Amino acid sequence: MVASAERKIKGWADGLPNRTVQSSLQEDDLASTRIPRQLDPVEIRVLGVLLEKEQTTPEACPLTVNSILAGANQKTNRDPVMELTEEQVVDALDRLRQEVLAWRTEGARSEKWQQSVVRRWGLDRAGKALMTLLLLRGAQTPGELRTRSERMNPFATVQEVEEALQRMAGIDEPLVREMPRRPGQKETRWIHLVGEIVEAPEPVLAEAPERPSTGGLSARVERLEELVASLAKDVAELKELLS
Repeated sequence: MVASAERKIKGWADGLPNRTVQSSLQEDDLASTRIPRQLDPVEIRVLGVLLEKEQTTPEACPLTVNSILAGANQKTNRDPVMELTEEQVVDALDRLRQEVLAWRTEGARSEKWQQSVVRRWGLDRAGKALMTLLLLRGAQTPGELRTRSERMNPFATVQEVEEALQRMAGIDEPLVREMPRRPGQKETRWIHLVGEIVEAPEPVLAEAPERPSTGGLSARVERLEELVASLAKDVAELKELLS
Protein backbone atom coordinates (compact mmCIF):
# COMPACT_ATOMS: atom_id res chain seq x y z
CA MET A 1 0.00 0.00 0.00
CA VAL A 2 2.85 2.41 0.87
CA ALA A 3 4.64 1.76 -2.39
CA SER A 4 1.38 2.19 -4.31
CA ALA A 5 0.64 5.52 -2.66
CA GLU A 6 4.15 6.75 -3.34
CA ARG A 7 3.85 5.90 -7.04
CA LYS A 8 0.59 7.81 -7.24
CA ILE A 9 2.10 10.88 -5.60
CA LYS A 10 5.13 10.64 -7.90
CA GLY A 11 2.77 10.38 -10.86
CA TRP A 12 1.02 13.57 -9.80
CA ALA A 13 4.40 15.32 -9.74
CA ASP A 14 4.99 14.08 -13.29
CA GLY A 15 1.75 15.65 -14.50
CA LEU A 16 -1.05 13.08 -14.24
CA PRO A 17 -4.57 14.59 -14.18
CA ASN A 18 -5.47 15.97 -10.78
CA ARG A 19 -8.79 14.13 -10.80
CA THR A 20 -7.06 10.75 -11.08
CA VAL A 21 -4.55 11.54 -8.36
CA GLN A 22 -7.15 12.91 -5.96
CA SER A 23 -9.27 9.80 -6.38
CA SER A 24 -6.27 7.55 -5.78
CA LEU A 25 -5.17 9.47 -2.70
CA GLN A 26 -8.67 9.32 -1.24
CA GLU A 27 -8.62 5.52 -1.60
CA ASP A 28 -5.26 5.36 0.17
CA ASP A 29 -6.49 7.68 2.93
CA LEU A 30 -9.22 5.19 3.74
CA ALA A 31 -6.61 2.49 4.29
CA SER A 32 -4.17 4.63 6.25
CA THR A 33 -4.12 7.10 9.12
CA ARG A 34 -3.23 10.75 9.25
CA ILE A 35 -0.41 10.03 11.70
CA PRO A 36 0.90 6.49 11.04
CA ARG A 37 3.20 6.60 14.07
CA GLN A 38 4.86 9.05 16.42
CA LEU A 39 7.80 10.72 14.66
CA ASP A 40 11.18 11.02 16.35
CA PRO A 41 12.95 14.40 16.86
CA VAL A 42 15.13 14.06 13.74
CA GLU A 43 12.14 13.21 11.52
CA ILE A 44 10.20 16.13 13.00
CA ARG A 45 13.06 18.55 12.28
CA VAL A 46 13.56 17.26 8.72
CA LEU A 47 9.86 17.46 7.94
CA GLY A 48 9.70 20.97 9.41
CA VAL A 49 12.56 22.09 7.16
CA LEU A 50 10.89 20.63 4.04
CA LEU A 51 7.67 22.49 4.88
CA GLU A 52 9.42 25.74 5.76
CA LYS A 53 11.59 26.01 2.65
CA GLU A 54 8.62 25.17 0.42
CA GLN A 55 6.88 28.29 1.75
CA THR A 56 9.80 30.70 2.15
CA THR A 57 12.07 29.73 -0.76
CA PRO A 58 9.91 27.72 -3.19
CA GLU A 59 12.37 28.32 -6.03
CA ALA A 60 14.94 26.17 -4.17
CA CYS A 61 12.60 23.18 -3.82
CA PRO A 62 12.83 20.19 -3.97
CA LEU A 63 15.75 20.23 -1.55
CA THR A 64 19.03 18.34 -1.64
CA VAL A 65 20.20 16.45 1.42
CA ASN A 66 22.83 19.14 2.04
CA SER A 67 20.17 21.86 2.00
CA ILE A 68 18.01 19.90 4.43
CA LEU A 69 21.00 19.32 6.71
CA ALA A 70 21.83 23.05 6.73
CA GLY A 71 18.22 23.92 7.52
CA ALA A 72 17.98 21.31 10.27
CA ASN A 73 21.13 22.60 11.99
CA GLN A 74 20.22 26.27 11.61
CA LYS A 75 21.08 28.25 14.73
CA THR A 76 18.13 30.66 14.51
CA ASN A 77 14.40 29.97 14.47
CA ARG A 78 14.97 26.45 15.82
CA ASP A 79 14.17 25.03 19.23
CA PRO A 80 16.12 23.10 20.24
CA VAL A 81 19.24 23.84 18.19
CA MET A 82 20.48 20.53 16.78
CA GLU A 83 23.73 19.24 15.30
CA LEU A 84 22.61 16.44 13.02
CA THR A 85 24.89 14.46 10.73
CA GLU A 86 24.23 13.75 7.07
CA GLU A 87 23.66 10.09 7.93
CA GLN A 88 20.95 11.00 10.45
CA VAL A 89 19.17 13.19 7.89
CA VAL A 90 19.36 10.52 5.16
CA ASP A 91 18.02 7.85 7.52
CA ALA A 92 15.18 10.14 8.62
CA LEU A 93 14.27 10.92 5.01
CA ASP A 94 14.16 7.21 4.19
CA ARG A 95 11.82 6.52 7.13
CA LEU A 96 9.58 9.42 6.13
CA ARG A 97 9.50 8.07 2.56
CA GLN A 98 8.41 4.67 3.84
CA GLU A 99 5.52 6.34 5.67
CA VAL A 100 4.67 8.41 2.54
CA LEU A 101 5.38 11.62 4.44
CA ALA A 102 8.15 12.64 2.04
CA TRP A 103 9.22 11.55 -1.41
CA ARG A 104 12.40 11.54 -3.43
CA THR A 105 12.93 12.90 -6.92
CA GLU A 106 15.96 12.51 -9.13
CA GLY A 107 17.63 15.82 -9.90
CA ALA A 108 20.16 16.55 -12.63
CA ARG A 109 23.11 16.02 -10.28
CA SER A 110 21.68 14.63 -7.04
CA GLU A 111 18.50 13.29 -5.49
CA LYS A 112 16.12 15.84 -4.03
CA TRP A 113 13.29 15.66 -1.51
CA GLN A 114 9.83 17.11 -0.92
CA GLN A 115 7.22 16.76 1.79
CA SER A 116 3.92 14.99 1.16
CA VAL A 117 2.02 15.73 4.38
CA VAL A 118 -0.10 18.72 3.34
CA ARG A 119 -2.70 16.59 1.57
CA ARG A 120 -2.47 13.72 4.04
CA TRP A 121 -2.91 16.00 7.05
CA GLY A 122 -5.54 18.12 5.30
CA LEU A 123 -3.66 21.39 5.82
CA ASP A 124 -4.79 24.67 4.35
CA ARG A 125 -2.31 27.53 3.95
CA ALA A 126 -2.81 28.73 7.53
CA GLY A 127 -2.50 25.24 8.97
CA LYS A 128 0.61 24.54 6.93
CA ALA A 129 2.35 27.64 8.31
CA LEU A 130 1.39 26.87 11.91
CA MET A 131 2.40 23.20 11.72
CA THR A 132 5.74 24.25 10.25
CA LEU A 133 6.44 26.51 13.22
CA LEU A 134 5.33 23.93 15.77
CA LEU A 135 7.56 21.29 14.18
CA LEU A 136 10.58 23.60 14.15
CA ARG A 137 10.15 25.46 17.44
CA GLY A 138 7.97 23.38 19.74
CA ALA A 139 5.23 24.74 21.97
CA GLN A 140 4.27 28.37 21.29
CA THR A 141 1.54 30.85 22.12
CA PRO A 142 -0.87 32.11 19.44
CA GLY A 143 0.83 35.50 19.68
CA GLU A 144 4.25 33.99 19.01
CA LEU A 145 2.87 31.95 16.11
CA ARG A 146 1.32 35.03 14.55
CA THR A 147 4.59 36.98 14.72
CA ARG A 148 6.72 34.13 13.37
CA SER A 149 4.41 33.11 10.51
CA GLU A 150 4.65 36.43 8.63
CA ARG A 151 6.72 35.05 5.73
CA MET A 152 4.57 31.96 5.30
CA ASN A 153 1.02 33.13 5.99
CA PRO A 154 0.32 36.55 7.53
CA PHE A 155 -2.47 36.49 10.14
CA ALA A 156 -4.41 39.70 10.66
CA THR A 157 -5.18 38.93 14.29
CA VAL A 158 -4.31 36.46 17.03
CA GLN A 159 -7.92 35.28 16.81
CA GLU A 160 -7.27 34.04 13.28
CA VAL A 161 -4.37 31.98 14.59
CA GLU A 162 -6.53 30.50 17.33
CA GLU A 163 -9.27 29.62 14.85
CA ALA A 164 -6.78 27.79 12.62
CA LEU A 165 -5.40 25.92 15.62
CA GLN A 166 -8.90 24.94 16.74
CA ARG A 167 -9.63 23.53 13.28
CA MET A 168 -6.57 21.28 13.46
CA ALA A 169 -7.44 20.27 17.03
CA GLY A 170 -11.06 19.43 16.19
CA ILE A 171 -10.51 16.84 13.44
CA ASP A 172 -10.27 13.08 13.75
CA GLU A 173 -6.70 12.32 14.81
CA PRO A 174 -5.97 15.90 15.93
CA LEU A 175 -2.71 17.43 14.79
CA VAL A 176 -2.36 19.92 17.67
CA ARG A 177 -3.60 20.51 21.17
CA GLU A 178 -3.70 23.34 23.65
CA MET A 179 -1.47 22.97 26.68
CA PRO A 180 -2.55 23.89 30.23
CA ARG A 181 -1.61 27.42 31.23
CA ARG A 182 1.32 27.54 33.62
CA PRO A 183 1.30 29.70 36.77
CA GLY A 184 2.08 33.30 35.87
CA GLN A 185 1.43 32.85 32.14
CA LYS A 186 -1.17 35.02 30.39
CA GLU A 187 -1.44 32.96 27.19
CA THR A 188 -1.74 29.24 26.68
CA ARG A 189 0.69 27.43 24.39
CA TRP A 190 -0.03 24.97 21.60
CA ILE A 191 1.94 21.86 20.64
CA HIS A 192 1.84 19.47 17.68
CA LEU A 193 0.81 15.83 18.14
CA VAL A 194 2.80 14.12 15.38
CA GLY A 195 5.72 13.15 17.60
CA GLU A 196 6.88 12.74 21.15
CA ILE A 197 6.07 15.82 23.20
CA VAL A 198 8.92 16.94 25.45
CA GLU A 199 7.74 19.64 27.79
CA ALA A 200 10.18 21.86 29.62
CA PRO A 201 9.99 21.48 33.39
CA GLU A 202 7.98 24.08 35.20
CA PRO A 203 10.15 26.77 36.82
CA VAL A 204 10.84 26.19 40.49
CA LEU A 205 10.01 29.20 42.60
CA ALA A 206 12.84 30.24 44.90
CA GLU A 207 11.98 29.81 48.52
CA ALA A 208 11.87 32.99 50.60
CA PRO A 209 14.64 33.20 53.20
CA GLU A 210 13.55 32.18 56.64
CA ARG A 211 12.68 35.17 58.75
CA PRO A 212 13.73 35.31 62.37
CA SER A 213 10.88 34.82 64.76
CA THR A 214 9.44 37.87 66.49
CA GLY A 215 10.17 36.38 69.88
CA GLY A 216 13.88 35.89 69.14
CA LEU A 217 14.24 39.42 67.78
CA SER A 218 12.63 40.91 70.89
CA ALA A 219 15.04 39.03 73.14
CA ARG A 220 18.06 40.28 71.16
CA VAL A 221 16.82 43.89 71.40
CA GLU A 222 16.29 43.53 75.12
CA ARG A 223 19.85 42.23 75.65
CA LEU A 224 21.28 45.10 73.57
CA GLU A 225 19.35 47.62 75.65
CA GLU A 226 20.75 46.08 78.83
CA LEU A 227 24.28 46.24 77.42
CA VAL A 228 23.88 49.90 76.44
CA ALA A 229 22.56 50.76 79.89
CA SER A 230 25.49 48.98 81.52
CA LEU A 231 28.00 50.82 79.34
CA ALA A 232 26.33 54.14 80.08
CA LYS A 233 26.62 53.43 83.79
CA ASP A 234 30.34 52.58 83.48
CA VAL A 235 30.97 55.78 81.52
CA ALA A 236 29.21 57.85 84.19
CA GLU A 237 31.31 56.27 86.99
CA LEU A 238 34.50 56.87 84.98
CA LYS A 239 33.61 60.56 84.63
CA GLU A 240 33.15 60.89 88.42
CA LEU A 241 36.58 59.39 89.03
CA LEU A 242 38.25 61.78 86.60
CA SER A 243 36.53 64.90 87.86
